[in-house]
Amino acid sequence: MELRHLRYFVAVAEEGSLTTAAELRLHTSQPSLSRQIRDLESEVGVELLFRSVHGVELTAAGKAFLDHARLALMQVDAAVEAARRAAQPARKTFAIGFQTGHEMNWLPRAMYVLRDELKSIQVTVSSDYSPNLAAALVCGRLDVAFLRLEPAFDLSYEVVDHEPLIVLMPGDHRLTSREAIHPREFIGEIFIGGSNKARVLRAVTEDYLRRAGLDIKLDHGVDNMAMAISLVASTRGLALMPAYAKNLLPRSVVSRPLEGEVPTIDLAVGYSKANASPILKLFLGGMKQLGSESPMNLSALRVDNGLA
Repeated sequence: MELRHLRYFVAVAEEGSLTTAAELRLHTSQPSLSRQIRDLESEVGVELLFRSVHGVELTAAGKAFLDHARLALMQVDAAVEAARRAAQPARKTFAIGFQTGHEMNWLPRAMYVLRDELKSIQVTVSSDYSPNLAAALVCGRLDVAFLRLEPAFDLSYEVVDHEPLIVLMPGDHRLTSREAIHPREFIGEIFIGGSNKARVLRAVTEDYLRRAGLDIKLDHGVDNMAMAISLVASTRGLALMPAYAKNLLPRSVVSRPLEGEVPTIDLAVGYSKANASPILKLFLGGMKQLGSESPMNLSALRVDNGLA
C-alpha cells in the first residue's frame, strides 16, 4: 500500500464521485483512478466503496478506513513540515489562514492584534477551503485559521461570528423584487448548496430545510464560494450561502436575506491544542477582545496598520 492509494481514496470519498475526484482533485484519468481504488481494496481485503444513484458512497468498512487514512496522511504532512522547519531555523513566523472571502473582514483585525509584534515576526497569510485549513492546522502549516467548526479534526475553536445564510440569485431573477426570500421559493428552482466536502454548510442547510418542512434536494453541491457564484450565473439557480458571499459577488449575481427565522453558520478562530507558541497565546487573547466589536471599526484598524 502506497501513500497515493490513501490520497486517491480520500479524494473519492470526499467528492462522492470518481470522475470529479479524478478531474478536479487528482488530475488523472477516471479509469486509472478506478484501478488504484481496486488495488487498494485488494490490499485491504474488503470493499471500501460502492456505486449508488447518488454517486460513489462508502461502505461501513470504507467509513472506518477513511478516518485512519486521513490521519496517516496528516501525520506524513506533519513530518515533512517539521523537517522543513528544523532545516530553516530563522525569524519567528506566524501563519494565518482564512476561509476564502473572509480576509476582507478579519485580516485587518488579525493584523491589529499583532501590531506590537510585526517588527519581530514574519506573518504569512493564506486562504483556502475550511477543511483544508483544518488539516493545515493539524499538520502545523498554520498557527491559526478563520474557518468553520470542522468535526473531523481535533482542534480548539473560539467562535467569533454567527453568519446568517443568504440567497444568491441572478441579477435579473424574478425574486430580485422581493426584500426577503421565503424558503418555499426554492421549490421548482435549481438549488445550489454545500457539497459533501463543505459538510458544515451542508448540515446547516439540510437542517434548515427540514425545519421548514421542505423536501428539497441539491441539484449542485459546491465546496467553495467561487463555484457557487459561477453556478448561480450559469444555471440561473438559487444558492443558500453564508453572508460573506456578498464580499465576492460580480454584477451578474445579487443576494437577498431569508425571511423569518434565519439559520446561521459559525465562523471560528481555530488552532491546534499542541501549538505552544507564545504569539498564538497573545493572538487569541487579542481576538477575544476584538471579537465582539462591530465591523464598522475596520477602517480604523486598516489605517493603524498601514492597510488602507
